[in-house]
Amino acid sequence: MARHGGRGWYGKVLGAALGVTLLAAGASMWTAQAGAVGSSPKTSTSAGPARAVKPVDVTIVHASDKGAHGVNITIDDGPDPAWTPQVLDVLREYGVKATFCMVGTQAQAHPDLVKKVVAAGHRLCDHSVSHDTTMDKKSEAYQSQQILDAERMITEASGGVRPMYYRAPGGAFTPYSRKLAASRGMRPLGWNVDSKDFERPGTAAIVATVEHELPNGPTILFHDAGGDRAETVQALRELLPRLRDQGYVFGFPVR
Repeated sequence: MARHGGRGWYGKVLGAALGVTLLAAGASMWTAQAGAVGSSPKTSTSAGPARAVKPVDVTIVHASDKGAHGVNITIDDGPDPAWTPQVLDVLREYGVKATFCMVGTQAQAHPDLVKKVVAAGHRLCDHSVSHDTTMDKKSEAYQSQQILDAERMITEASGGVRPMYYRAPGGAFTPYSRKLAASRGMRPLGWNVDSKDFERPGTAAIVATVEHELPNGPTILFHDAGGDRAETVQALRELLPRLRDQGYVFGFPVR
């Protein structure tokens, strides 16, 4: 999600993640497994079938794999048992695939939803363990714990499917976090259009914001957690067929 002020819901997420953070003590076993960021990629043995992790580009991606008329739908902060199923229903209704940027503790709490997202053909994105929008001000050890523990949580919840992207909470990327994520096969993912749905301004306002900002680029940010997301669900229901009618094609961020 975009960098906003303090949110009560994220205080709860941070609380839920506190045990993970304390156990990690600033550097998890995944930090040790990954080794130095600049080193050769190693095989993951904790999440899914053992296979070499292929590094990807470290730059923050915005482009769509569908080209000039592509649009990337990205859904942040879930999964949430109330709203993720409704978002999935709308996406299925219009035949649209999206990228779900999941918070590690949410994925760990709702593995059934993570598996449903994967089964529907959507892609996974690491959105850190506890959605700390000040990560760029923290130590490299802390950044590593947040990224790699979330990667593990999401991969385990999915049944072995690894996240393909990393989106820093609030866009709080650092050169280190981008390089680390890329070394783990997760392309740093930005956004061009913040729908502002997190602020619940009303469905009409969300739709208007997306249509006004879409010329800025193809990657649109929505949310499926953090409160009542009924406006987001309805906005998607209105926007998806409208954008398609305007000649847009829905795709995934370039890797």
